[in-house]
Amino acid sequence: MKFIISTLLLVGFYSCAQTPAPKEQTPLKIWFNQPTTKWNEGLPIGNGNLGAMIYGTPNKEIICLNEETIWTGGKDYNRDKKDAGKYIDTIQKLLFSGAYMDAEAVVQDKILADRLSDGKSTYQMLANLFIETPNLDSVSQYKRVLNLNNSVASTRFVNNGVGFKRDYFSSFPDKVMVYKYSADKKGEINMSAWVKRNEQTKISVSENQIIFSEHVGDGHGVKFHAIVHFETEGGTAEVKDGKLVISNADSVIIKVIASSNYRGSNPVTDCKNIWKGVASSSFKTLLERHTSDYQSLFNRLDFKISNDTGDALPTDERLKKVKQGAEDNYLTQLQYQFGRYLLISSSRPGTLPANLQGIWADGFTPPWNSDYHININIQMNYWMAEMTNLAECHEPFLEFVGNLREMGRLTAQKVYGARGFVAHHTSDVWHSTAAFGKARYGMWPMGAAWCAQHLFTHYEYTEDIDYLKNHAYPIMKEAALFFVDFMVEDPKTGLLVTGPSISPENNFLTKEGEKATLNMSPTMDRAIVFELFKNCIASAEILNSDKEFSDLLKSKIQQMPPLKIGSDGRLLEWVGELKEAQPGHRHISHLYALHPSNQISKSKTPELFEAAKKTIEGRLSKGGGHTGWSRAWIINFYARLLEGEKAHENILALQRKSTLPNLLDVHPPFQIDGNFGVVSGITEMLMQSHIDEVHILPALPEAWASGSIQGIVAKKGFEIDMTWEAGKLKNLVIKSKLGNTLKLRYKDEVKEIETKKGQVLSFNSELKQI
Repeated sequence: MKFIISTLLLVGFYSCAQTPAPKEQTPLKIWFNQPTTKWNEGLPIGNGNLGAMIYGTPNKEIICLNEETIWTGGKDYNRDKKDAGKYIDTIQKLLFSGAYMDAEAVVQDKILADRLSDGKSTYQMLANLFIETPNLDSVSQYKRVLNLNNSVASTRFVNNGVGFKRDYFSSFPDKVMVYKYSADKKGEINMSAWVKRNEQTKISVSENQIIFSEHVGDGHGVKFHAIVHFETEGGTAEVKDGKLVISNADSVIIKVIASSNYRGSNPVTDCKNIWKGVASSSFKTLLERHTSDYQSLFNRLDFKISNDTGDALPTDERLKKVKQGAEDNYLTQLQYQFGRYLLISSSRPGTLPANLQGIWADGFTPPWNSDYHININIQMNYWMAEMTNLAECHEPFLEFVGNLREMGRLTAQKVYGARGFVAHHTSDVWHSTAAFGKARYGMWPMGAAWCAQHLFTHYEYTEDIDYLKNHAYPIMKEAALFFVDFMVEDPKTGLLVTGPSISPENNFLTKEGEKATLNMSPTMDRAIVFELFKNCIASAEILNSDKEFSDLLKSKIQQMPPLKIGSDGRLLEWVGELKEAQPGHRHISHLYALHPSNQISKSKTPELFEAAKKTIEGRLSKGGGHTGWSRAWIINFYARLLEGEKAHENILALQRKSTLPNLLDVHPPFQIDGNFGVVSGITEMLMQSHIDEVHILPALPEAWASGSIQGIVAKKGFEIDMTWEAGKLKNLVIKSKLGNTLKLRYKDEVKEIETKKGQVLSFNSELKQI
């Protein structure tokens, strides 16, 4: 994967070099007047590899440590059910005949592997680091802050007239987490520190460090090694009762390093090498390098819809007022930039992609193993990456998709007798692709195909030919090849369909009133395969190669069923007008063609556009959108439907129903996809570029009557700054990074402008060039 890494780093360098920091940076702080006792209300820091959740408790600080590769389990080449491929034809015939329950029984018995028990293949915390401080019996002036502008968490308080400061950050360039404990009076830092994980953890404590290691999963998982080093200025240090005790110091700097053998290296050697690079580095030097690196990404974009500086009210009190019915534009812009902060903190070049909780996990059995759900959740994590000027942060996911192929080829051959590769609803760091669990979620062979959309999306923003040729297209082609073999002819229509499959996690009612889930060619299947084939065809044309395969896909597309509208005007979710068992289901998978795909739009498919409106209205009227990620998807849907007010209503609903006091998204429980999904939704309310034009302010709500955004990115390499007042565009600046033709839309006016690479175009409120 060295090629893609070097390619994306060049993309990042170009963007960073060409995009100056905003002239007037919006103050962005998540802050509180009290500590927390709850892990999911802590302050998260991270560098893509090392993370921590900071509780901010003065007398007994808890720092939940994370390292991205702390996983139990391993590659299981026998996960696919033996002889499953013998039954696919039988199941298809049952589904074509309407024997849905009989088909499901065969799938459950012959196709789906058992779901692994909790802890067997799961992400885990690295450990809890405890730092106990005695004699803090009169704490006042307390403040706990996460500063998004520089990626530093801090705790400030006064005790008996002494001011105490605690600062925390996780450095990507130095691969270390750094914490500093200090006071405004010498000799006031006293602490007892220890690490706790479990009985299998080997822990060694000396006068200046705690070293711990473990082979996780009772020997079936990674081996890790970690160092927590304490550097004191003044005072004394000793080991007492298994704890590192520091007394009367002026300050203490803590450096945390960790590594595992996940990538085949020796974690002890890794830690030693990292330590050599940071051992003599001062806190100031490490902080400067960290801040410079972080801001090279974060400062590319500035978003402002409020003149508030955020100092008047703590974040939890702001959110409480919103939950009680208020609206707070500062909170929305804070939430937007928090999403960007979280992606920078959990997904960097060379790391794993962000999982269901980013890189943050508490304990040993996080919800859903904190894995990679590839039936929307990981995709939602990355919708925002390119458009919010964080292309490098997309890289771990693009690499992950390619790494699914080894296991995915086995699953394709063993279960379906097909070429290419396939993945189902869930994967993990071992790149599992097997179908498992229950039919309503497990019998879904579309995971790899949906993930492959992101490969072409990255090309659409960067137009990197080498990347397309050597990385993206080969993976997309293999994903498409599976469906060339998998699709079969519907005996009733003669059209090519997919199945057995599902509309993720949803059910319909049979004529007998039973809940069924399996179907041949659910609407989402058709939309995903159509897009995958189209992207492969476009890639082959761009690369001027593979004409035979491209022609084959063109012929297959001609034989696929169209998207269909039901008698009630809504888009059908399954083949035929089947009655929904849960009309308010959280998944709205049949609108994939609207978002994240571009197959439905007002200008190109007006009838389907209206059907999509009715579909989402119907789902919401029955209680849909009740989880954080589902609500975030709805915001994106309404942005695509050009419904700014309804998109805004759902942003408020997300804040009121699915947001924790520290602004983390809650499913419930905490799940990070909603944090990322709301960012892409807000961006698309302000700019869209999915149908070959740059559409300015397509879904601006009245609540954001005046504002600005700098540094968002459109497909074909256009970087955009704009300001609006009283609901109307005031000025617009577009930089052409690739020299493509600009098709620009504002309201009903469309302009087509030839550009040169590096050219900057300025427009006034009437879209006239100035």
